[in-house]
Amino acid sequence: MDKKKVVVGLSGGVDSSVAALLLQKEGYEVIGVTMKQFKEETFTSDAAACARVLGIKHVIEDVSDKFKATVMEYFANEYANGRTPNPCTLCNPAIKWDMLTSVADREGAFYVATGHYANIDMVNGRFSVKNASTATKDQTYALCNLTQEQLSRTLMPLGKYEKSEVRKMAEDAGIPVAHKADSQDICFIPDGDYAGFLKKFTGKDSKPGDFIDATGKVLGKHQGIVHYTIGQRKGLNLAMGHPVFVTGIDVKRNAVVIGENDDLFTTSFAVKDVNFMAGEESMLPKTLMCKIRYAHKGEECVLSRGDDGLFYAELKAPVRAITPGQTAVFYDGEYVFAGSVIV
Repeated sequence: MDKKKVVVGLSGGVDSSVAALLLQKEGYEVIGVTMKQFKEETFTSDAAACARVLGIKHVIEDVSDKFKATVMEYFANEYANGRTPNPCTLCNPAIKWDMLTSVADREGAFYVATGHYANIDMVNGRFSVKNASTATKDQTYALCNLTQEQLSRTLMPLGKYEKSEVRKMAEDAGIPVAHKADSQDICFIPDGDYAGFLKKFTGKDSKPGDFIDATGKVLGKHQGIVHYTIGQRKGLNLAMGHPVFVTGIDVKRNAVVIGENDDLFTTSFAVKDVNFMAGEESMLPKTLMCKIRYAHKGEECVLSRGDDGLFYAELKAPVRAITPGQTAVFYDGEYVFAGSVIV
């Protein structure tokens, strides 16, 4: 495989286009590949237009069947079981990198690359994702489940740049998406209506049930558990005389547990499906920083292995709304130590 040949995931956005541009400038032969995630997708011409401006080969890979079976099914199943999944941290290794490396193998390229704001480095003899030089666009959280094999073949040229610098480079190079807005929300739910998506995807309505308090007392009726997540206050339509919050989801009873804001704070939680990156299990117990969701600033914790096969994080200070199904990422300084799923 050619180490001066790289396959870049070309989404049609400014970040991936500039990643391709920077690699070109470094002397790589660049091939752009765009992922077709949905059968009914009609391709935006943005990725093709960027490839034309850069003068690179452009390939479209249809991953729609695998994406539906792996990511969308997982998302629907997790919600049906009272959990709040993070599909991006699953999609990156299972779909995106899997697709990029298979195209690279076919094209005889050693490297793959993306427009993520992150760096890759060696630490403790292992490949690890490292924080971007700019905290404003750090995207390490979403990359926490990449494997050692995937990381060994990955380049991330944007790790040392600010977004404003990236837009300026795109503008200077005549890339047509220089000022295109960043994509928000989950790609298969662009309108943010999770319950609507789940009804359409599964063909089932979420069954109404009871709102209950911690003692099991019925407080009212809910619309179906897929409408709720831990920490939620809006849309409960409960006349309690003061703000109340979702503190739990009881799937067996088809009940949504309601409590006070104070009930949402906890100092420990369990995780499973741990993907070690900058460290290994033999290094536990270890003091690390933990992020329990993408926008979380992080909290110091001690991560250890339990006798039951799960891993446990003991937090230095209470953290609000730790949510089963979400991704917890543990950091050792600037490096991702491990990614995991909150139990």
